[in-house]
Amino acid sequence: MNATFAGNLWSGLASNRLYQVLLVLGGTILLAVSAKVQVPFWPVPMTMQTFVVLMIGATLGARLAGATMLAYLVEGAAGLPVFAGGVGFGYIAGPTGGYLIGFVLGATLVGWLADRGFGRSILTTLLAFLAGEIAIFVLGTGWLATLIGLDKALRGGLVPFLPGEAIKVALACAVLPIAWRLVRR
Repeated sequence: MNATFAGNLWSGLASNRLYQVLLVLGGTILLAVSAKVQVPFWPVPMTMQTFVVLMIGATLGARLAGATMLAYLVEGAAGLPVFAGGVGFGYIAGPTGGYLIGFVLGATLVGWLADRGFGRSILTTLLAFLAGEIAIFVLGTGWLATLIGLDKALRGGLVPFLPGEAIKVALACAVLPIAWRLVRR
């Protein structure tokens, strides 16, 4: 049995390079779509991206999740309209930049945990996703604090997001272990 969800779902293809490239590209498409599902906030919008970022980590494992996030950043830096509210390297350097970089760390961390069996039960899914959320929000809020100050960063870039993030983590805790049970059948 493969360690990752995607590896188990399509076990015969797991080591195929074309399959891996398609997973990465598919992940960047899902991430771009999730960026457009948003509630306007200042200084950064609330989107479904963190859910997709962490699910990519949980299903693809560290290596492919990290590659997906890096590919996403390259696409956006190159000018493709994949981000929530802008394009180019300037957007990455703006208020959302820390969160975008946090996506790389968060997805890779959740993927690393998934490679070690996390995500197959409610408890391990919760632990993995909390670790990923912390990575994203520490980098995101930290970067935002350098631009607008710590107090404003916490009030605008962390606190309003906590209820939504709790719902996303609860959804993952409900969905991922069930998906694993279905794959094992």
